[in-house]
Amino acid sequence: MGALPSTPRWGGDGSPEYLIGTFLGGKSLPVKSDYWHNLLELPFDLHWPANRVQHACHTFAQNNRSTRHLAKILIHLTWCLQESLSNPDVLSVASMKAVNASYISSVFLKYLIENLNSDNLDDLYLSLDESETIPNNIRKDESIINMVMHAVLSYIGRVDVSPKTYLLHHELLNFMLIAMSTQLLCGPSPGPNDVHPFIDAAMSQENSLVGLVVHKLLLNYISRPRFKSSASYTLISEENQLGVLKRVGSAAANIVLLPLSYFVNSSFEASRSQLADSSINILLILIHYRKCILVESVKNSNASVVSESFLKDETYFAENPYYKALENVRNVEFDRVDIEGNAHSGPLVRLAFASLYDTLGMCLTDETAVLLLYALVHGNSDFLEYVLVRTDIDTLLMPLLETLYDTSRRSSNQIYMVLIILLILSQDASFNASIHKLILPSVPWYQERLPSQTSLGSLMVIILIRTVKYNMSKMRDVYLHTNCLAALANMAPHVHRLSAYASQRLVSLFEILSRKYAKLAELKNDKMQMSDSDPKDDDKLSEDTSAELHIYTDFLRIVLEILNAILTYALPMNPEVIYAIMHRQEVFQPFRNHPRFNELLENIFSVLDFFNSRMDAQKLDGEWSVEKVFQVINLNCRSWRGDGMKMFTQLRFTYEQESHPEEFFIPYVWQLVISSSGFSFNPSSINLFPIELPVEVSYVPGETNTDLQLNVKDAVESSV
Repeated sequence: MGALPSTPRWGGDGSPEYLIGTFLGGKSLPVKSDYWHNLLELPFDLHWPANRVQHACHTFAQNNRSTRHLAKILIHLTWCLQESLSNPDVLSVASMKAVNASYISSVFLKYLIENLNSDNLDDLYLSLDESETIPNNIRKDESIINMVMHAVLSYIGRVDVSPKTYLLHHELLNFMLIAMSTQLLCGPSPGPNDVHPFIDAAMSQENSLVGLVVHKLLLNYISRPRFKSSASYTLISEENQLGVLKRVGSAAANIVLLPLSYFVNSSFEASRSQLADSSINILLILIHYRKCILVESVKNSNASVVSESFLKDETYFAENPYYKALENVRNVEFDRVDIEGNAHSGPLVRLAFASLYDTLGMCLTDETAVLLLYALVHGNSDFLEYVLVRTDIDTLLMPLLETLYDTSRRSSNQIYMVLIILLILSQDASFNASIHKLILPSVPWYQERLPSQTSLGSLMVIILIRTVKYNMSKMRDVYLHTNCLAALANMAPHVHRLSAYASQRLVSLFEILSRKYAKLAELKNDKMQMSDSDPKDDDKLSEDTSAELHIYTDFLRIVLEILNAILTYALPMNPEVIYAIMHRQEVFQPFRNHPRFNELLENIFSVLDFFNSRMDAQKLDGEWSVEKVFQVINLNCRSWRGDGMKMFTQLRFTYEQESHPEEFFIPYVWQLVISSSGFSFNPSSINLFPIELPVEVSYVPGETNTDLQLNVKDAVESSV
C-alpha cells in the first residue's frame, strides 16, 4: 500500500499500519479475535488522498473472498449496536466503535457493490467461511445481513437523536443507503431475478420494528430546524471524547457516502437539518421498494426460456410493510382507532400531523418533500382528511403552485407529482369551495400582471392554465394536459368570484385550443386529399394527425364542460366569467354547429343571448364602458334563473395509480437521492435509469489534496 503519509502513534500490532493493512490484506482473522476491538477503538491519524482510498478498496475486494472481513466487521457492528441499545443515553465505547464499524463497512461495501463483475451478489461474501467457528451468540440459521439490518433498524427506531447519538444515527443512515444501493445495478422494472439482500432483510422485520423506524424517520424529518439557531450545541461533550475516529483514509469523504459536511456546521440544529434529509431519502427508498416474486407454477416449470411479457403476467409483488406503516400513520392528537375501535393490518404509527404539515409546507420546493406529500395524500386517508380540513391550505398550495409557475426550471417528474397532488385535492368539494374563500394579499413570486387580493382558487386556475399553455409550446405532454384540465374540471362547479384575470385566461385557453384544433383539422383534410393520389406515403402521417386531432377534440370538450359547469352551477357568483365570455364571444361562433361541440355550446349561447338582450334593452347615452357593462351583468345575475339551461352530468376526475408504479417511482427516488444527497456512485454501474457517462470516468470529483481531520474531537471543535 506504500508508505503512510503520517508518523504512526503506536508500534507493533497496535499501529495503524498493521491494523488497516491486516483488514485489507489476505490474512484472515477469526471474528472473536481481539484484533477487531483494536481496529474499532483506534483513533486513526491518517491522511489518505482519494486515490489512496481507492487503492485500499481495490486491495480489500481482492482479499475479501478468502478473509470474509466485511462479514466480520458487520458482525461487530451488530454487537456494538446491541450493546449501545442497552444504554443509549450514554456515550459509550461501544457506540463509538459502532460509528467506526458503520463507516468502514460503508466505504468497502459501496466499492464492492458498484464494482460487481456479475449480477450475483454472493460475490460480496457476506457470510462466514465454513471453517470459521461460529460464535455462540450467532444463530446458525440467521444470516449476517438479516442480523446487521435488524440491529441497524433497531437502533434507528428505538434511540432518540441527541447530541450524543447524532453521529451514530447519521452513519447508520449512510450505511443503509449504501446497503440498499444494489437497486442501482438492476433495470427500471423489478424482476423475479433481482437480488437486494439488505433491503429484503429490512422488509422482513417484524411490524412493530417497522412502525418504529417509519415513526423515527418521519420524526427526524419534522424535527429539522425552522430557523437557524443562534445557540451552538456540542455534538459530543469534551469530557466524553474517546478519540476514536480519524476514519479510514480521511479523504474517503470525497468519493463515498453522503456528504460529511455536518462536521463543519455551526450548530447541532443545522446538523439536524442534514439528518432530516438523510431520513427522508431512506424513507422514500423503503416505501417504494417492490419485491417481485415468481409464482410457483412458473418457478417450478422446466422452461429454459421465458419471455419478459410472460414473466410480468406470472409475477406478483410482496406487500411492503414500510408503505403499509406510512398508510397507517395516525394523528397523535386524534386517533380514530381509539374512538371507533377499527382494526388495522400492519404497523400503526402515531405522529403530530400539525408538525408534519408545517414541515412539508416549508420544504415543498424540494422534490423529496413533494414525493413524500404525494405518498401521504394518496395512501393515507387520515392525513388527506387532515389536509382538507386545514383552514391554511395555502401553506401547502402556494409552494406547489410556485413550482408549476417555475415549470421551465423543474423536472418533468416533479411537475407530474405536483399536478397529481392538486388533482387528488380537487376531488374534494370542500377543498374546491374553501380555496375561493381564502384571499391572498399578494403573490410575490408571480411576476406578470396579477391584481392584489386574488383568491387562492383564482390563482390555482391561472397557474393550471399557464401550465397547459407552456406545455403546448414546450413539452407537448398529453398526460400533463389531461391532469391540468382534470383538476380544473373538478373545481368548476364550486368556482366562486373567479377573478377577471383568471376568467380571461379560461376563455383564452379555449381560443388557443380551438386554433390548434382548426390547424389539425385543416392538416388532416389536406393529407386525406393527398393520400387519395398517393396513399402509401401519407397513411402514417394521416394516422398521427387523426390521433392528435382526437386528443384536442377531447381537450376542447373538457374546457367547454368547465365553462358549462361554472354557468350551470355558479353563474350568479361569477360575473367576471360572464364578462370574459361576452368579450370574446366570437371565438365560440365557429363551433356552434359543429357536431362534436354544438351540444356543449348551447348553454354558453343561451347565457350570451340572455345578457346580450339585457344589454340591448339598456338605453345608453354615449359609449359602453367596462363599468357600465358590469353594472348590467351584476344586475341581471341576481335575476338569473337558469331557465332553459341543459343540465349535464358533472365531470369528476379521480386519480388512479398506474398498474406498475414501481417502474416510475424506484428510478425517480434514486435519481433524487443521488442528485440531492451528494451520494456518488460509479455511473457506469447504474442500470436503474439512463445516465450520461462522462468522457473520463473518475472516482474523484475534482483533484484535491485536502486532508480532512475526521476524528470525533476535531469534528466537534470545527463544528462549534
